[in-house]
Amino acid sequence: MNPTYDFAGQVAFVTGAGSGMGLATARAFARSGAAVALTDVDEAALDTAAEHLAADGHRVLALTCDVSDEEQVAAAVDRTVETFGRLDMAYNNAGIQIPPVDAAEEGAEQFDRVHGVNLRGVWACMKHELRHMRARGSGAIVNCSSLGGLVGLPGRASYHATKHGVIGLTGSAALEYAPRGIRINAVCPGTIDTPMVSDMIAKGELDRAEAEANQPINRLGTAEEIAQAVLWLCSPGAAFVVGVALPVDGGYVAQ
Repeated sequence: MNPTYDFAGQVAFVTGAGSGMGLATARAFARSGAAVALTDVDEAALDTAAEHLAADGHRVLALTCDVSDEEQVAAAVDRTVETFGRLDMAYNNAGIQIPPVDAAEEGAEQFDRVHGVNLRGVWACMKHELRHMRARGSGAIVNCSSLGGLVGLPGRASYHATKHGVIGLTGSAALEYAPRGIRINAVCPGTIDTPMVSDMIAKGELDRAEAEANQPINRLGTAEEIAQAVLWLCSPGAAFVVGVALPVDGGYVAQ
């Protein structure tokens, strides 16, 4: 049984909320009483997600946003505060995967693209979330890194660089803002059963049986399990947790 949280009267901002871990987390925040701003670059998926949450009686705001564009990020965060009056929690989840490639053969365009979303996007979101939270002197931010932020794998140098970078951003900003009442942490998901992972499996970039065997728990994680980790990090139960990179990976990095 998952723990329950009372976020009534609070506002959460979730990127990459059209599907997968972002959607599961937005849903979990909403079910815990928070008003939720959902952002995604996929407008159709975003609208569907928001419609379903609104139909269940939750207060939601759908904002199409490409996190690699700082102006769009700033506008989305500002619109959230204008609509709901405050910002208490954020899950900076939006990210992309790229095909595996030999480190000596990767093009600069692919390198720039994955860094633009996975690292610059988290930087931009955190920057503009902090501008609102510091005015209130409170808040909780969770950035999405990966087990790829804690280890390396052949063919994944650029992707893993972005996820290592997220941990660096998280730790440094956490130390800067903890004295101001704002907690910043990261989650490091293992291989999670999401549309992105399904797409990798379909393209032959990932073998499901091998991925399951590589996680000591012998299965893929679920988006809801990541959502529960994010909600805990945002909750009073984690009030003394600052600057961590929390593996949620079925034991992968413990091996």
